[in-house]
Amino acid sequence: MDTKKGRLWVVATPIGNLDDLAPRAAQVLREVDLVAAEDTRHSAPLLARVGSRAAMLALHDHNEREQATRIVEALVAGKDVALVADAGTPLVSDPGFRLVRAAREAGLAVSPVPGPCAAIAALSVAGLPSDRFVFEGFLPSRGAARREQLGTLVAESRTLIFYESSHRIAETLADMVTVFGGDRRAVVARELTKVFETVLDDTLDGLVARVNADANQQRGEFVVLVAGASGEGADATLAEGRRVFALLREELPPARAAKLAAAITGAPRKQLYEG
Repeated sequence: MDTKKGRLWVVATPIGNLDDLAPRAAQVLREVDLVAAEDTRHSAPLLARVGSRAAMLALHDHNEREQATRIVEALVAGKDVALVADAGTPLVSDPGFRLVRAAREAGLAVSPVPGPCAAIAALSVAGLPSDRFVFEGFLPSRGAARREQLGTLVAESRTLIFYESSHRIAETLADMVTVFGGDRRAVVARELTKVFETVLDDTLDGLVARVNADANQQRGEFVVLVAGASGEGADATLAEGRRVFALLREELPPARAAKLAAAITGAPRKQLYEG
């Protein structure tokens, strides 16, 4: 007799306030055989709170390839598994992509249990355009690489969403002023759904001043949202990028010229290369 295969549940968990755990998420966590958690020590209290007796297994950036094989074997054997991150929706700047892909490639059922996501929660209260946005996750930790990455987004017209840590929030905002200009509107959402939640709305210059003036605004977990470039600003950036690309192309192959022109001006490399 064939063994019924298990299901992989991708379960969103609270980003702060534990009361935000959905009833269905609690039920799934109680009923599965195994919970794959980014940090088992962090997730254990949540499982205890909902009365889950599931076995736990650590799945993080350093062991996901190996653990994905083990979890798929458990699913094939008929075990139901829940994937959780430390907070929020798994795979959104968290591990889990390789596991989900491996499960789907094995023909296994993968189901979402929707819930909290810091990026979407911040967007919902930011007061910035929300019909089109770009999620960039964490920027590079080194200043030069961070500014280079921001430079590729100068002409982006959609609202930009970033995650940042307390260790780099001040430096990141300062780099955003350097790259985007101090007049660009932005929002810093800190400790969402927690006791010390704050949402600051200002220009980038204003946010730098407010965060630097208040040590409390440099503590916790952050979502930074930046307004997209205006049509006029985006057009100017693209025009400058095309001018630099034309000059570089006289000496370099087109692909190399487009890459350098994009790095110098912030214009989208694909648009430069494709003309």
